Amino acid sequence: MTAGLEPRLAGKIVLVAGAGSSAAGWSIGKASCVTMARQGAAIVALDSQQEAAEDAAHEVEKAGGSALPVQADVADPAAMQAAVDAALRRYGRIDVLQANAGIGKVGGPEDISLEDWDRIQQVNVTSLLIATRLLAPLMREQGGGAIVTVSSVAGIRYTGYPHLAYSVSKAAVIHFARMAAQQYAADRIRVNTVIPGLIDTPRVAKNVARMFDADARAASAARDRQVPMGRMGTPWEVANAVAFLASDDASYITGTELLVDGGLTGKYA
Repeated sequence: MTAGLEPRLAGKIVLVAGAGSSAAGWSIGKASCVTMARQGAAIVALDSQQEAAEDAAHEVEKAGGSALPVQADVADPAAMQAAVDAALRRYGRIDVLQANAGIGKVGGPEDISLEDWDRIQQVNVTSLLIATRLLAPLMREQGGGAIVTVSSVAGIRYTGYPHLAYSVSKAAVIHFARMAAQQYAADRIRVNTVIPGLIDTPRVAKNVARMFDADARAASAARDRQVPMGRMGTPWEVANAVAFLASDDASYITGTELLVDGGLTGKYA
C-alpha cells in the first residue's frame, strides 16, 4: 500500500471459505485471510475444522486485523446458513466471498470411487451454489459485492498425473463463475476466478511426493522444473490476486480468470 492511501479493502467484510491449512504452514486460504486483513478487511475465517479456522483468525489478529473463526462444512446448506448468520451478527454485512475450499484424490476414470467423486464435486462445486444462494441476495441488497472463486490449472490442463475428479470439479468452478457473473452483473456483484498453478503449500508438500514417487525435496524440485519461471508459486502470490479481484480496483472486471501460474499453462498451450 502506498503511504497516505486508504487500504484497498478498507471497511470490507470478507468471508473466506477454506480459510485454514491442512498442515503447519501457509495455505492459500490462510495467506488470503492475512493479506486481505492487511489491506483493511475484516475476515470471517471459515473452515471445516474449528482448529484451522481459529488458527487463520489468530494470524489475522496477529497482523492487526479483525477476524471471526467459524466452523462449517461448505457442502452443508444448514451449516453454511449458520455461518453466514454468525458473520452477520458480528459484522452486519458480507461484501466478499472467497470460495477457496477444495479437496481432491488422485485417480483416473477406473480408479476413483463414486463416493469420492461425489464428495469432491460437493465440496468443490456444490458449495459454490450453496454459498452464492446465501450471499448473492445479501450483496444485492447492499448494492453490490464480489465473489472470487479459486480453481486450478488442473481445471484447464492435464498436469502430469491422473486427478480426474479434482480436475473436472475445478473446470466446473471456472464455468460456474462465468455464468454467475453474467446473471449478477446488473446487481453490481462481480464474479471472477483465480487459477493457481503449482503452488508450494502444506497440502502439496504432504501429498506430492507420493505422486512423484520421491521424497519431499526431490518432488518439490521436480515441480519447480515444470514451471517456466523455475519455481513453484507461493500462497501469498495467489492471495495478492484474490485481494485485487475482491477490491474496487477490479470494479470493471467480471466473468474472467486470472492465472497465477508462472507461465505454466502457456507452456502447454
